[in-house]
Order: sequence, then structure tokens, then C-alpha cells
Amino acid sequence: MYKSEGPRFGPVHESTMLLRQLIQLSDDFERHMGKELTVNPTDLQAMQHLIMRGPMSPTDIAKALGMSTAAATVVVDRLTKVGHVTREKHPTDRRGIVVVPAPESVARAIRGLLPMITGIDEVIHEFEPQEQAVITEYLRRVVKVYRESIPSAEDEAAHAEVRT
Repeated sequence: MYKSEGPRFGPVHESTMLLRQLIQLSDDFERHMGKELTVNPTDLQAMQHLIMRGPMSPTDIAKALGMSTAAATVVVDRLTKVGHVTREKHPTDRRGIVVVPAPESVARAIRGLLPMITGIDEVIHEFEPQEQAVITEYLRRVVKVYRESIPSAEDEAAHAEVRT
């Protein structure tokens, strides 16, 4: 069943329209979380990495965010200033530091995320196992298309050299 005509790409399937809405709502939810935690989108991304991975070096944060170490240091400075992270001595490198997410900030983020995660989990369990398998395969393929559509750092660097 086709819902509408796309700009110039022909008919757009309802599932594609819903996926677009999901992406937009995800962006809206991230903005909401940023407001709740009083951080900008880049700082929220850094916090997400820290929450998921645990303490990270500023260099690792820079790599995760695709930015320079100097820019990541500015992000860490802002997060430190609002109390979301602390800098601590690296456990194995005497000269290094790690950025550690504050337990209170992690708890605030989890409180904001948990109702949505639980709700989404409940939705998938409303489907039969074979339906869940089809939904999972669809999402797996969509994720693959997204990943293939994003150039690697090496591709971007090569493209930048061609432009200059």
C-alpha cells in the first residue's frame, strides 16, 4: 500500500513515511534530553558515549564525536562546568586523564530514557515471534543502508583532498 508520492522519487511506502517520522521524533527526543540535561547536541552525544562506554580519554571522546582533541577538550570543559563529568587520573597512564560521567547525571539521563525504552520494548512484545523476526530483519536492513550511506573517515579524507 502506497501512501503518497515522494518529491521526485515515485511512490513512498507508508513504512518509509513512518521511518522518517521515527527519525524526526528521535531528533526531537534528543533535543528534549539536551534541554533536560542543559547541554547542547554535541555535549549530549559525548554524554551518550560516556554513559554507554564508561570513562573515556579526551582523545577517545574526540574520535567518537569525529572532532579534534582540542574541540573535545572544550566539550569536556563544558560538561565539567555543569557537573555532568569529572576528570580523573588515568588508571594505567600516569600522564593521562579519563573523563568520568557523574552518577547523578547518568541517573537523570536513565530516568528520561527508561520510559521510552520500556515502552518500545513492550510494543515489540505485542507481536508474535515470527512478526518480531520480520520487524527485526527490516530494521537490520535499514541500519545497513544507513551505515553504507555514511562515508568512512578515510573516504571523507580522500574526498577532502580531491576538493582542495
